[in-house]
Amino acid sequence: MQIDSISIVARSPYLVLWSRLGPYDPAWLDDLLVRRQLFEYWSHAACFLPIEDWPLYRRDMLEEHKRAYAWLEHNVELAERVLERLRIGGAVRSSEWGREAGAKSTGWWDWKPEKMALEALFSTGEVMVARRENFQRVYDLRERILPHWDDDLLPTEVEARRGLALKTVRSLGIARARWVPDYFKRPVKGTAELLERLAAEGLLLRCEVEGWEAPGYIHPDYAQLVRQVARGSVRHEGTTLLSPFDPVVWDRARLLDLWDVHYRIEVYTPVARRRYGYYSLPILHRGRIVGRLDPKAHRATGVLEIRQFHLETGVEPSPDLVEGLAHTLTEFAAWQNLTTVEIGWSDPPEFAGMLQECMLP
Repeated sequence: MQIDSISIVARSPYLVLWSRLGPYDPAWLDDLLVRRQLFEYWSHAACFLPIEDWPLYRRDMLEEHKRAYAWLEHNVELAERVLERLRIGGAVRSSEWGREAGAKSTGWWDWKPEKMALEALFSTGEVMVARRENFQRVYDLRERILPHWDDDLLPTEVEARRGLALKTVRSLGIARARWVPDYFKRPVKGTAELLERLAAEGLLLRCEVEGWEAPGYIHPDYAQLVRQVARGSVRHEGTTLLSPFDPVVWDRARLLDLWDVHYRIEVYTPVARRRYGYYSLPILHRGRIVGRLDPKAHRATGVLEIRQFHLETGVEPSPDLVEGLAHTLTEFAAWQNLTTVEIGWSDPPEFAGMLQECMLP
């Protein structure tokens, strides 16, 4: 799950879980990190990852991140001072170091030197994130968090790439070769050949999909489910909202392939050029991306404001969609401890009124 700090509503990793679980206690995610069932590291971006995947990333820590190694090589004394602080004092946040008077920006998001050291040591695997406090990273030595890890257990480069490819296909459900590299930010070169080898070994299944010029791939764990889908015996149920960083939509090319939906987050788009809003969330309804909405949580007043709605081209505001989305918005607001949902502008114009009326007690 990609980590992002934008909190216009729920922060992304918590929203990703809500989309799948419905109302849950967000402390669960924090607790999984503390209990060492998750770890943080760079995947396709900064992510929460299952601790079982640590060996698959350890090779990256040792062989990639040349910038971090170069920085550490030129700042040996500072890095050792930070490590000594961790050895003696235990886990630490970067904010526990003050900025020296007159210190200039480092160029790395205006980080303090100690923060730069912590991040470089994090990239090389010498320190890990022990927990988060107010969503700030709390760093500790790797040997405290994973005391039994030994680099002799390191998988080979081939083993790591095969393992991540299998996890990618399993996570995507069905995969085209061109979708696979982006999931864990692996090299594009050789991906198609790797998938064919895995299929030849029986570790993946090939499938034909109407309109695809090349085979798709399915993990054997889902063979029975795919057969049921092909027979038409699986119904798509439910309505939910997706984070802009949800695994369903973060690969914009895959989203376009599957649903013919063009989507981008407009956080960094100038206000005058925004079309769908600052933090628009895709709406998933019965297996389709049917629209997007731009929310804002006003926590002081207990209001979930939906500043604008857009339905995708060709999607009608059917009673089924209105009812499903009204229930989802009510449930989402309650999960965020908000008591009221206020809906602004919508396209089509009548959709906002239909939703608001459906949410009346």
